[in-house]
Amino acid sequence: MVTAMIRRFLLSLAALAAAVAATLPGAAMAERVRDLGQFQGVRSNQLTGYGIVVGLPGTGDDNLEYLTQAMKGVSGRMGLTLPAGVAPNLKNAAAVMITADLPAFAKPGQRIDVTVSTIGKAKSLRGGALILSPLYGADGQVYAMAQGNLAVGGLGISGRDGSNLTVNIPTVGRIADGASVERAVATGFDNNPVLRWNLFDADFLTAARVRDAINTRLPGTATVEDGVTLALTLPLDPNTRASVMAAIEMINVDPAETPARVIVNSRTGTVVINSAVRLSPAAISHGKLTVRVDENPTVVQPAPFSRGQTAVEQNSTLTADEEKRSVAMFQGGASLSKVVDALNMLGVTPSDLVAILEALKQAGALKAEMVVI
Repeated sequence: MVTAMIRRFLLSLAALAAAVAATLPGAAMAERVRDLGQFQGVRSNQLTGYGIVVGLPGTGDDNLEYLTQAMKGVSGRMGLTLPAGVAPNLKNAAAVMITADLPAFAKPGQRIDVTVSTIGKAKSLRGGALILSPLYGADGQVYAMAQGNLAVGGLGISGRDGSNLTVNIPTVGRIADGASVERAVATGFDNNPVLRWNLFDADFLTAARVRDAINTRLPGTATVEDGVTLALTLPLDPNTRASVMAAIEMINVDPAETPARVIVNSRTGTVVINSAVRLSPAAISHGKLTVRVDENPTVVQPAPFSRGQTAVEQNSTLTADEEKRSVAMFQGGASLSKVVDALNMLGVTPSDLVAILEALKQAGALKAEMVVI
């Protein structure tokens, strides 16, 4: 029984030590290589196309010129010639742009999802069907063909008095497995003796740590080319190469601590400060000055039987109030938690916080990058 109690005590002590270690500043958390970057060339490619959606219940583009031309072209391919000089009523059709992502290693015959969006005055794509349309890559080549019935999550209705009600976006639809891949994209996976792996965010220390972790597992495999790219010498046999790449992606690495950075969203007033932000010794006093102008005009009537005129006499009251705030003192190397506590004590708003952070940076007390989005 004593042995069991000792075992439970040791387990509790170990759990406490792990929890304390996790809260210490600068403690790095291991990440998988696949979460830090990706192999060059093993990525998706964007496809775009132009097409016609038909079968709409009167919510199309009407006599849009480029839609009319497109419909004449489609009709011509079907062996039907529309009368010259006559613009067809196309309220049941809409001109659309088609976008899709072609995954890495996609082969001819595989299916991919497509998104369809109106480019004219169509009110809704609900109930429509996309006519067969080619999807092009950045090189101008056709990589897929799209066609199918649209699934539209939005809804738009209108009344005879001109009132309208729109729920979500009815002018954008999606076709699951709506395009068939017709051409594969070369990735260099099968014929290049050296593959390159790129970090999502440039960092020399992280690149060096990834190189060391890979070489510890597979000696002589990785070399650093710059702060983003590692060159990996891998066997040419596809079977072996795939196994080595899978093993590399699952290696755990302790990435470098992120640079000190303050993110400010100017539209919403959101301010995010990461844990690497430190302050040099500084004192902050933040006050709020409120100026108020009250206008109380008075109507003045002339005396009876006089030739005077009714007039308005202006009466203005000006007041200025300044709130008294305490001074917050930061010691050298103050951490994020102390910065937040002090700013909360001052009772600052998000806009005030941005002004304080900018002033600290100008004073040289804030050693961090300010990013405004």
